[in-house]
Amino acid sequence: MSIHTALLRLPALVKRQKLARAGCRLLALALMLPAAGCDYLGFQPVSQIEARKESEGRAIGSACRQAGRALEDCYTFNPHMSKAAIFNGWKEMNDYMLQNNLTEVRPEVAPVLPAGRARADAASRPAPTGMSAPGAAPGTAPRPAI
Repeated sequence: MSIHTALLRLPALVKRQKLARAGCRLLALALMLPAAGCDYLGFQPVSQIEARKESEGRAIGSACRQAGRALEDCYTFNPHMSKAAIFNGWKEMNDYMLQNNLTEVRPEVAPVLPAGRARADAASRPAPTGMSAPGAAPGTAPRPAI
């Protein structure tokens, strides 16, 4: 191939390269567009993330107070939340309930401890001795379920 034919093909090669770059940019834009509104990717300012965690902690504390739970129980059930935020929410709800003469709304379901906490509590308790089936004579072993 001569230099003359190579120079003649150069504009077509440049056009193809520009077209390929434009295609790559368009593809990248098309892939990033759906993720633009996603809050789970962490593209938020730190102050916004901290404000959301603070408000979630206050909401949890308020819910615990309204349900009549002790503050320590609320800390135990929500170890991932800030204790200060939970306390602020609990205190705000306590003041509101006292001011408006509201009573607690007892929960109908028992709370579930986080997995690690439940294992730690079970390991720290001594094993019960002398277990028996309800209505059975003391000291007898429970019957296996059939």
